[in-house]
Amino acid sequence: MLEKLQNLNIVGSVVVLNDFFLDRIIKIQNIATLYDLISKKSQLGGSIRGIPQTDLKGGNATNVAYALAKLGAPVSLITIANKSNSHILHETFSEFPNCTLFLIDGNPGRTTSFEFSNNGSPVNIMLSDLGDNENFGPEKLGQKEQIAIQNADAVIVTNWASNEKGTELCKLVFGKSTKSLHFLDPADIQSRPGEFKEAISELASDLDSLCLNENECNILLKQFDLGMISNEEETKKLVSGLSEKISVTIDLHTSNGAFWSNGKEVEFVKSLPTEVKFVTGAGDVWNAANILGYLADLEVKERLLFANTAASLYVKSPNGMPPTMQETLSFVTAVL
Repeated sequence: MLEKLQNLNIVGSVVVLNDFFLDRIIKIQNIATLYDLISKKSQLGGSIRGIPQTDLKGGNATNVAYALAKLGAPVSLITIANKSNSHILHETFSEFPNCTLFLIDGNPGRTTSFEFSNNGSPVNIMLSDLGDNENFGPEKLGQKEQIAIQNADAVIVTNWASNEKGTELCKLVFGKSTKSLHFLDPADIQSRPGEFKEAISELASDLDSLCLNENECNILLKQFDLGMISNEEETKKLVSGLSEKISVTIDLHTSNGAFWSNGKEVEFVKSLPTEVKFVTGAGDVWNAANILGYLADLEVKERLLFANTAASLYVKSPNGMPPTMQETLSFVTAVL
């Protein structure tokens, strides 16, 4: 495992599409107390002080690309930005000589993410203004972007749920990159579950992996009347059944661990115990490491362990910083 990752040679790049958001993370210590304060202030207005907040670059595609770059992979990020905020992306990725930005003029999204604890488990709720991420279709891609896609070793399309033209975009980029591995991370499909079910049937033949979190998996399971994931063994059955139904390999990451199934076989690797300090973006780091695991041709359990390790290092970072390859491999070695 370690040798494969250390010797991983990506000839082209990992192409990541398509969302860029300006994120604000607000950490809530006690949601009931905050609600009471808001209720009181709503009568007369005023400030509620002492609420920790962090501004970050965000968006699933941007986060996945950054995590891939931190892991040492060559990356091509295709996204939306305008003159007033494109410098954020240039500055963010300036430390990575093997990262190429394809910035298409438009308004990025904006998200305010509230992080709080639900019976001891970290939860985040996001309020989003989608900007021009909402209508990112094939027409956005020029010749330079299409050449990068054609030469890619892997392509991941993220946040289908926020993009009204997500299915059309997937069809084009997966059709253009016939020699690449293809990944789709739909994000929260709660508002478009039936449409996503139809999209999967259209995209199944071009997908190598559908990347889901627990919430997204439950929504899709409901579309097929398969129940809801719970304990390890029940989740294995459901993920396997879902993969068989949609004819797509599933990579599922949850707080308890990661699952994989191709509809016939199923595997599970438990999450690493860690103190959680940062939640938002953990799935994007997991996806980045998972993609590299595929490209390195790791065994399924090795790949899930590698992805779990990268995500674990991220969530225990107080500043939400994705790990480097060396940091991740060192941690894996310690675990093994």
